[in-house]
Amino acid sequence: MAQLLSSPVAATHHPANTWLSRLVHSTFKNRSLAIGLLIITSLGIVALLAPWLAPHDPYLQNTANRMVPPIWHETGSWTHPLGTDRLGRDYLSRLIYGTRISLFIGLVVALISGLIGTTLGVLAGYFGGRVDAVVSYLLTTRLAMPVVLVALAMASLMGGSMLTVTLLLGLLLWDRFAVVARSATQQLRDAEYVQAAQALGCPLPYILLREVLPNIAGALIVVATLEVANAILLEATLSFLGMGVQPPSPSWGLMIAEGKAYMFFQPWVITIPGSALFVLVLAINLLGDGLRDLSAPGGRNE
Repeated sequence: MAQLLSSPVAATHHPANTWLSRLVHSTFKNRSLAIGLLIITSLGIVALLAPWLAPHDPYLQNTANRMVPPIWHETGSWTHPLGTDRLGRDYLSRLIYGTRISLFIGLVVALISGLIGTTLGVLAGYFGGRVDAVVSYLLTTRLAMPVVLVALAMASLMGGSMLTVTLLLGLLLWDRFAVVARSATQQLRDAEYVQAAQALGCPLPYILLREVLPNIAGALIVVATLEVANAILLEATLSFLGMGVQPPSPSWGLMIAEGKAYMFFQPWVITIPGSALFVLVLAINLLGDGLRDLSAPGGRNE
């Protein structure tokens, strides 16, 4: 018996090993998930290693080198592979540091909105009645407010900054979490394991955190990926309109706004940050689509 338990054959059938191998196999089998995960992982590494990967200081101005074209132009230089902006700042360095801003805002906004929406949705779905009516009223009120207009109005009153944008979007983008959490909790509150926990006298926080929440986490993770992409786009929109991240921070939306005056003569000042924004949002949506396929019963056939 001891030899059997210690043998390599027995180890390969360990439940944890089987689950891990199944997850890895499903990840590489799902093209959307694999591509999205690869791009996001690469951009995350770029964001973490920005001080070592950026060839120049993203805030350093040099008007003698302003509007240097990228390397694929005839007059381009390897000193500035993606060129420079109107103040002579290296575009590649600003693009690399801009990855930090976009990912940070997207993740923090998803965390804040997820906490608010999940809490309201789980309470509404579990208790029903008056609690559900109050949450439904709050949800209807939130859906009646245009996110961009409210964020613009509040940012103009409070002053645009990365902290302001993050808090505003986090307080405005919780509706999807609430809808999904409410619907999923309503389906689970009469499940046998929930009723068993109630019969055993388990406290309410234990039931919600240990019995309900883990079983709706898959759907909430998919919603979180969508909200990360939505928050990144909204941050770029606010920064483009001058109410988001303020200069000289290297926000991609701010880079597009600063380059709009040169878009007909030096179009790369817009296409480079615009392409980076497109790739990041596309990768997040591919990741969300892949996670949805994995969380679906039996998977979804491509």
